[in-house]
Amino acid sequence: MTAIALTQRHPSVTADRLVAEMVPPPRFAGVSFGSYLPDPTQPSQADAVRILEEFAAGLNGSSAGTAKRGWFRRSAPAPTGPAGIYLDGGYGVGKTHLLASLWHATPGPKAFGTFVELTNLVGALTFKGAVDTLSSHRLLCIDEFELDDPGDTVLVSTLLGRLVENGVKLCATSNTLPEKLGEGRFAAADFLREIQGLSGHFRPVRIDGQDYRHRGLPAAPPPYADADVDARAGRTAGASLDDFDGLLEHLKSVHPSRYGALLDDVQAVFLRGVRQVDDQSTALRLVVLADRMYDRELPITASGVPFDQVFTEEMLRGGYRKKYLRAVSRLVALARDSAKP
Repeated sequence: MTAIALTQRHPSVTADRLVAEMVPPPRFAGVSFGSYLPDPTQPSQADAVRILEEFAAGLNGSSAGTAKRGWFRRSAPAPTGPAGIYLDGGYGVGKTHLLASLWHATPGPKAFGTFVELTNLVGALTFKGAVDTLSSHRLLCIDEFELDDPGDTVLVSTLLGRLVENGVKLCATSNTLPEKLGEGRFAAADFLREIQGLSGHFRPVRIDGQDYRHRGLPAAPPPYADADVDARAGRTAGASLDDFDGLLEHLKSVHPSRYGALLDDVQAVFLRGVRQVDDQSTALRLVVLADRMYDRELPITASGVPFDQVFTEEMLRGGYRKKYLRAVSRLVALARDSAKP
């Protein structure tokens, strides 16, 4: 079989596709509150399920799209109290599972996307277009809510504020409480004010526990030899095969909103020569690609350094530490998948 070369792909994604794809990723297409298995030693997990079930019950009794208002008309006062739920917890405690379960339990119109996908949607539709499109929704679910620069903070804070005014309910996940977002990255007073205003939209719900991806599972398999990577790719249907450095270089020319399309029809990823990444811009692009591969449950077979060494110690101590740790957790999980018989 001839493997797909991701470096030869230059996908184009329409705004309509961006909107249509605002659904839970395939990994979470069939989840529910009932399929979430709370850790009996972590009571906060069962509490989170109960809170979200109650939130969903309230959404099922509301009317979708009735609160939408015109762009230039005076908005009615925003609803009192939190307009949504904020799931805070570490890696692999099931936040995305619960977020997707809420989405599945709520009638439409509704939307589900990562923070990055939401900002990309605004870029594709314009701010007004995103407000008009999302204001007809009953629920907006935002996964991996992370603010990487003051511009995105203002953009998303303003967008969510407008959507709340229009009656849209919100649910978000992250690894940091709303009032702590951005801490350790930027100190501008305006930035912190935006964070505080944004946090008022949510009721924080803490979920404790250890990363289920590493709970009782074997260690990540050691990297393969280049020849083994090539051989395995050659006998795997839907395989992509690329040199790691070449792929990282190619990602510079592809907007992150298109990384999902870059993986269209790919069933397994094969990489030669994985190395430690020491450039922050390159590392952040790799984080987005890791998220899209994880969404699609694509096993990764690779040579080079193990994925738990792909980011430098300096990066893991820096302002984007949570992103890099999430990426490591997901890449290691996908590497394990490649070793399954």
